[in-house]
Amino acid sequence: MAQMTNAKSSVAAALCLLSSLLWQPFTVFAADLEVISAGAVRGVLRGVIDDYSKSTGRQFKFTIGSTGQLREIIASGKPADLIIASATLMGELEKTGKMTPGSRVDFGRIGLGVVVREGAALPDVSTPEAVKQALFAAKSIAYTDPKLGGTSYLHLIRMSDSFGITAVVTAKGVHATGGDDAAAKVAEGKAELAIVLISEIHAKGAKLVAPLPEALQLWTVYAAAIPASSTQPKEARDFVMALTGPALRDKWIAAGWQLAK
Repeated sequence: MAQMTNAKSSVAAALCLLSSLLWQPFTVFAADLEVISAGAVRGVLRGVIDDYSKSTGRQFKFTIGSTGQLREIIASGKPADLIIASATLMGELEKTGKMTPGSRVDFGRIGLGVVVREGAALPDVSTPEAVKQALFAAKSIAYTDPKLGGTSYLHLIRMSDSFGITAVVTAKGVHATGGDDAAAKVAEGKAELAIVLISEIHAKGAKLVAPLPEALQLWTVYAAAIPASSTQPKEARDFVMALTGPALRDKWIAAGWQLAK
């Protein structure tokens, strides 16, 4: 009889424990926000992402690349909750009907600048002819690997074509994985000069000589939009609102951006 009583007590205790566990509060861990992004906004994102994650609990998974890379990544069907790309690529995506209508937000525009190593002599780049001479005189020029289709590389080749020095420029080429890497190669002494998006000059020891003169300048608008397939459209929209809010305005300007109005 005592054994039966003990057995009943054990069962009752187990059921009581199970019941308490079922009613315990539990934490739901949200999935990472998947962001496919152009490298042009990398500097601003680096400066804010940790604070944003701490304040919201939101975690991110970034895939960053050149315009050519992003085009291929998106075409491959890689899932994304948010896409940040040049206006040209964004326009292509909108035509597919796969972006959420009305979700596009333009950040602003960014231009190209000439980069040398800190402490090196600063070339004159104030006129198109001066830029031509700077390219001609440089012993080595860093630019994005042509296979990756970077904005700065494509414009460098267009300029070189117009100057009639394309063969000279490409013979001096030091291939990089992107504009930020091209600037880093200059900072490391692996190349003497680079022309990249001003917002991609992050490397310590890389110095912006000056933006390209207006006659040669390429202004590129970048925008964010939410794919129709996004599984977290509200979270993506909240993140874009934070990026374009007044609290971050100075960070964008400090990185060389002319903000959208």
